[in-house]
Amino acid sequence: MKPLMRPFGFGTMRLPLTDPDNPASIDQAQVNRMADRFLEAGFTYVDTAYMYHNQMSEGAVRQAFVDRYPRDRFVLADKMPVAFVKTADDYPRFFAEQLDRCGVQYFDYYLLHNLSRKSLGLAESTGAFAYMQQLKAEGKILHAGFSYHDTADLLEDLLQKHPEMEFVQLQLNYIDWENELIQARKNYEVCVRYGKPVVVMEPVKGGALADPPEEVRALFHSVDADASPASWAIRFAASLEGVFMVLSGMSNLAQMEDNLSFMRHFQPLGETERSVLDRAVALLQARIAIPCTGCRYCVNHEPGCPMQIAIPEYFGIYNTVKAYGQAWSTTLRYRNLRAEGHGAPGDCIGCGQCESHCPQRIPIIDWLQKLAGMEELMEKGSFPL
Repeated sequence: MKPLMRPFGFGTMRLPLTDPDNPASIDQAQVNRMADRFLEAGFTYVDTAYMYHNQMSEGAVRQAFVDRYPRDRFVLADKMPVAFVKTADDYPRFFAEQLDRCGVQYFDYYLLHNLSRKSLGLAESTGAFAYMQQLKAEGKILHAGFSYHDTADLLEDLLQKHPEMEFVQLQLNYIDWENELIQARKNYEVCVRYGKPVVVMEPVKGGALADPPEEVRALFHSVDADASPASWAIRFAASLEGVFMVLSGMSNLAQMEDNLSFMRHFQPLGETERSVLDRAVALLQARIAIPCTGCRYCVNHEPGCPMQIAIPEYFGIYNTVKAYGQAWSTTLRYRNLRAEGHGAPGDCIGCGQCESHCPQRIPIIDWLQKLAGMEELMEKGSFPL
């Protein structure tokens, strides 16, 4: 597979919303404007998935791209929701639903979504890899791959067993590069050894690297006053050999314009810039408490958290308080979540479903136990953890 596209893709996991508390309330008018600017700038790769935005992302992509542009103006990637599969019969059912939602006859790139040690066993036992090859033989997908969240040794085993997989989508960013839980560098190096092109997801780690603490901003500004923090993160990923696409989950038109400003005429990072990123990593590692990206895999699986605990939201509140101090808005957000019927952190029964789906391998149960009595801790002014 030769990368024929410019190496910047429109990720649709974090689209703009009309209601920030409702992931299904996609601001379609703004998405359409973002699509226009994306294509006008010469970029083509659009990435979606069955579960994004409470299963509304694929429809938003259809309205923004498929209904408004010829099919040869864009490249469309979608993903089979392996976590939702129970039998082999589910694969054609989900795939037909995805074609209908997107309004297309084929996908340019199609992935088995979120393979890990647990889901890989399910994929193998239900014939997922054989089904992918069937789709390719029928011309319903042009390239078959998978997104991956696990260890490098398992990835190597997977690629040895399934050399027919053409590309791998990995979480790669400068803060996770040497993280032993994420194993970003190690996974990337496995793909390079096996000659598998890499699609990068989470280059700005769920937005965290686009809005870093002030000392990191000051560091970047001292080197290039015009470069946004997001540009440092995305250029890091795009500078890696073997990366043919970097996805950015842009949440508004301003973020789109910023990304286009430095990716339209992309320049790889130089040695001086890499050393600056090393210093930024040291500053950030001193602040991060829970390495949650807000991907929501912990709660978006079947059947979901039995106690309806808003895990990513609680972790986000905690990280905000630890990094930036207590604010009324964080206490209010917690109270709103409880009023909406979400269980409290202390309601966790330790079933482990969330941990088995977490790409970051966060010890979620332990953290929820630490956050028991979260509102009372916030009202005291800080968390003693």
